[in-house]
Amino acid sequence: MVRVEPYWELTFDADGDVDTTQRDHLLAQVADERVTDLLVLAHGWNNDQDMATDLYRRFFAPCQDLAGARVRLGYVGVLWPAIRFPDERIPDFEPSVTATGPGPAPGAGPLLDEPTRLLLARQFPDRGDELARIEALLAERSEVPSRFYEYSRLVRNLVAVHQNSAAWRFANDTWTGLPAMLTDDAVEVCQVFAAAMEGTGQQELFGSLRKRLWNGAHELLRQASYYAMKRRAGSVGQLGLGPAIGLLAREAPELRVHLIGHSFGARLVSYTLRGMPAPVRSVKSTTLLQGAFSHYAFSKRLPHAPSRSGALNGVQRRIDGPLVSCYSRHDDALGKMYPLASKIAGDSSTFLGLWERWGAIGYDGIRAVDGAKRVKLGRAIPATGCVSVDASSVVRRGGPPSGAHSDICHEELARVVFAAGRIPSA
Repeated sequence: MVRVEPYWELTFDADGDVDTTQRDHLLAQVADERVTDLLVLAHGWNNDQDMATDLYRRFFAPCQDLAGARVRLGYVGVLWPAIRFPDERIPDFEPSVTATGPGPAPGAGPLLDEPTRLLLARQFPDRGDELARIEALLAERSEVPSRFYEYSRLVRNLVAVHQNSAAWRFANDTWTGLPAMLTDDAVEVCQVFAAAMEGTGQQELFGSLRKRLWNGAHELLRQASYYAMKRRAGSVGQLGLGPAIGLLAREAPELRVHLIGHSFGARLVSYTLRGMPAPVRSVKSTTLLQGAFSHYAFSKRLPHAPSRSGALNGVQRRIDGPLVSCYSRHDDALGKMYPLASKIAGDSSTFLGLWERWGAIGYDGIRAVDGAKRVKLGRAIPATGCVSVDASSVVRRGGPPSGAHSDICHEELARVVFAAGRIPSA
């Protein structure tokens, strides 16, 4: 097993509060370890600490051999309460009955298996009655319309927040309101999800309309849960990791910090920039790997609404170096499902133009930012500004429903981090 040292973890709760013991250990030890460059990596949708730390070990594995003689690397793994449904496939991990449960028998319908039910219970505490009813309705797959609308109402209430709540400001990347999946007619929403799932190769979607509709209903639960995690990623980054980076800059002013985020973790580290104290200039690069948020998040003017900007407009200037988005056209989770789940209620765009307006930064890179560059993997990274790197040549493995979304542990992507941060290489 490759050992990555010195290694620290920072654990945050759903409100962005940090484990102060872990934070204080990092602050006290990073100078003693004579670290010159600190790599800080945040996971995306995930539900298992061991899986997250294994991701960190695998991604960081080539870094020590890449570093030049005068570089002393340190590593931080950010742990935060995200969610990953057990049927999400991850490259290099063999599916197991222990991890995913045996699944429903053929024709039995999209039941919530025990791991998924326990996962949802942890992520949505004190909602046990609602979750039990959701599970029962999924198992029943009733043809009675009232049952289906009851299910949709329960799922939507599970992730709802009040418009004047603190969480509301972290919900959207373009300040435009609630996703249509939480407001539009539930039957139409689930039909659209079911049709999109056929395009990702998921099984048991053909047959009766009822069967397809309830498979779409299961996807509604997944995407609604991910919407809550997307919102949480913003709050953890801005309220939690951002202030922690500020303390780190105060305690170790010469330390060079490199933020890295995968999926919703890419959103987390982007909001970290917004949460850092104004004078901090210790972040030398930020690298987003298959980022699960809007490709217009950093835009000053939205192409379809020039009077509005992205929620993260201008935060790239907080980096003393570039903001790099690695993207892949093989990522089905971002290329197919993300635009459907992100489409805002009342949006008049057709499904033909859905990808352009509601696309993900991890599928086609950073859009509508003046001066942004696009480069091929392995080419030189500009020293400042927004940069999109096409990583499709390596980020390509994975099965449905995510496609290549979790296929990020490649030396080529570690080299992108080094190039972005101007870390001297061996």
